[in-house]
Amino acid sequence: MTVVISCYNYAHYLPQAVQSCISQRDVDVDVIIVDDASTDDSLAVAEGLSRAHANVAVVTHSQNKGMVETFNDGAKVATGEFLVRLDADDLLTPGSLSRATLVAQNCPSVGLVYGHPIHFSTESPPVSHVIPSLWTIWPGLNWLSDRCRSGQNVITSPEALMRRSVVESIGYQANLRHTPDMEFWLRMSAFADVAYIHGADQAWHRDHPDSMSAREVDGVNDLGERLEAFEALFGGVAGRVSGTSGLLGVAKRALVREALFTAGLELDRGLRHPELMDAYLSFARQVNPGVENSTEWTHLSTRADRATSGSQWRPSSVVRRVHSRVRSELTWYRWRRNGVF
Repeated sequence: MTVVISCYNYAHYLPQAVQSCISQRDVDVDVIIVDDASTDDSLAVAEGLSRAHANVAVVTHSQNKGMVETFNDGAKVATGEFLVRLDADDLLTPGSLSRATLVAQNCPSVGLVYGHPIHFSTESPPVSHVIPSLWTIWPGLNWLSDRCRSGQNVITSPEALMRRSVVESIGYQANLRHTPDMEFWLRMSAFADVAYIHGADQAWHRDHPDSMSAREVDGVNDLGERLEAFEALFGGVAGRVSGTSGLLGVAKRALVREALFTAGLELDRGLRHPELMDAYLSFARQVNPGVENSTEWTHLSTRADRATSGSQWRPSSVVRRVHSRVRSELTWYRWRRNGVF
């Protein structure tokens, strides 16, 4: 079992991340820290950890290469049967690796195992649940098809365990700015089955202003980044797998639906940011030039024409906002319990 820890200017967090790996029980773990030319004390801290622990190694970059090449360089020298990608500001929960490897070892067709990640923003992580209740195993193409129908990513990153032989056969992470993980999970599911561990928390993901996931992404950009992930996915080896034909179109339709739905929410909120509504509509047109002929577009245009000051307090607008909130909370609850939307 190899954990690749990507590190750039996370000297403060790195010891805790490493400790969360080497303290795992019932598995043999080796850790590869890849320092991406950090300008703080990260490299010195990493080398100190390597001297203190025989199962911790360090790979260094002489110049900053970004998160994709940082993980890929570590993964290429990994030797464990299984592989985990961990950012230096994230942590594995106690028992995470033994729970995931148990699933993978009992189900040889499974190439990707994940569970629930706890998102936290405090200095110390909250208490995690460590006792699993059951596993779910999906045929990979079924899981992939469902992700295309939703247009959503359901895996944060540190909670995922990969079978290294599958990674080596499909290739490493693609050079995408914000969604290399998403594309990677989807690509793996085109070639292997996917498992989810219910009941237990598999990782802690730290939310803070300096994290890559917190920077430079808004709603419209997020749609564009997910579109890029799907296009890269089906433009590569996954697009040649039997059963994936037409899935790119399915994903695009899901993203267009989301863009129109969100544009409608801007109307229901009183159009406080009309430029946002315009941006969502522009995205929908870009992905599907024929969307302006759709019933959804016509209905949205009619609502926009009738919008006036205070229209957000119309009963229909209030009902739609409430419905959106309930839908969002139900989606989160389903993801929390089952790992999917």
